[in-house]
Amino acid sequence: MWPHCACRCRDRSEGAGPHSRCRGPAALIPVPSGVRVWLATGHVDMRKGFPGLSLLVQETLKRDPNSGHLFCFRGRRGDLLKVIWHDGQGACLFTKRLERGRFLWPSPADGVVTISAAQLGYLLEGIDWRNPQRTWRPSTVG
Repeated sequence: MWPHCACRCRDRSEGAGPHSRCRGPAALIPVPSGVRVWLATGHVDMRKGFPGLSLLVQETLKRDPNSGHLFCFRGRRGDLLKVIWHDGQGACLFTKRLERGRFLWPSPADGVVTISAAQLGYLLEGIDWRNPQRTWRPSTVG
């Protein structure tokens, strides 16, 4: 049950979910094809904004923060995630905090980690993006 729409359009009707105008959380980060998603392993000080996170992208990940790729950072407790993305017009900073649970994150020993846009969707939902489980599919019809 959605208390209001994810796009903050103030649709507070009971049971209102994503509608045609906003299409829910997937519309918040419109990931173009060919864009890579980079995870900064370990934890990051979540007080950092655009300049601090961009500097981490340059120094730690050895990437250009204005390249159009998405760069994800996780806080110490594991329940807060920040994504920085340059969309061609300016930098965007997205933040998500899980009410329960933690974001599954690679250890610092893993080095630089890149994931697909589909795995990012799992990550944002709090699902294990490393090994998502398929639902059962029938082998025969009828």
